[in-house]
Amino acid sequence: MDNSKFSILLVDDEDDIVEFLSYNLKKEGYKVLTANNGVKAVEKAKKHKPSLILMDVMMPEMDGITAVKEIRKDENLNNIIIVFLTARGEDYSQIAGFEAGADDYVTKPIKPRVLISRIAATLRRFSANEQSVDKILVVDGLTINMERFVIIKNDIEIILPNKEFKMVYLLASAPDKVFSREEIFQRVWGNDVIVGDRTIDVHIRKIREKIGLEYVKTVKGVGYKFNR
Repeated sequence: MDNSKFSILLVDDEDDIVEFLSYNLKKEGYKVLTANNGVKAVEKAKKHKPSLILMDVMMPEMDGITAVKEIRKDENLNNIIIVFLTARGEDYSQIAGFEAGADDYVTKPIKPRVLISRIAATLRRFSANEQSVDKILVVDGLTINMERFVIIKNDIEIILPNKEFKMVYLLASAPDKVFSREEIFQRVWGNDVIVGDRTIDVHIRKIREKIGLEYVKTVKGVGYKFNR
């Protein structure tokens, strides 16, 4: 995969971490942008539209979670992959991050080879999905547009964060099929990403809040399916 076509925005208020990760990412061929707080991160995300953002959580002026919420308000930035970098590994922090619109979560101290491997796998999977799927699905009153990362319901556009959108697309691509939690994890996050047990619950709850309670059904002890 040609890494030079991908740009990464690295956001952290610790200069040594920025320097260390920038060096390793550039060595792999990525274009690297940097910011040292959430305010600058939002500005650079809007200006440069990077492929992926590595976002620290605890920062001055604007923390990472607030910055991600601001970024996700802009539909032009909704297909950017966002990964949180933080020294805080508590479960509630992960849930807050996913609710804000993050796609993945990496705790410090960071092993650069592991991080780079996960970034490469995420970008590769994202690129493959973009090329292989039908661009538009129309199911039970919903139009799911992969090109624009938007869902249209009753002529109203609904913008979902990357992972929520991909979960809806996956479930809607095979209505009435029951997808196990393991299959959803593998198809949406991939084998290289480890997320908390409550991650899918958080995403399903947010999806139901945004598109309606009637579309995604829980099949107890098995997983989820898209109703029609």
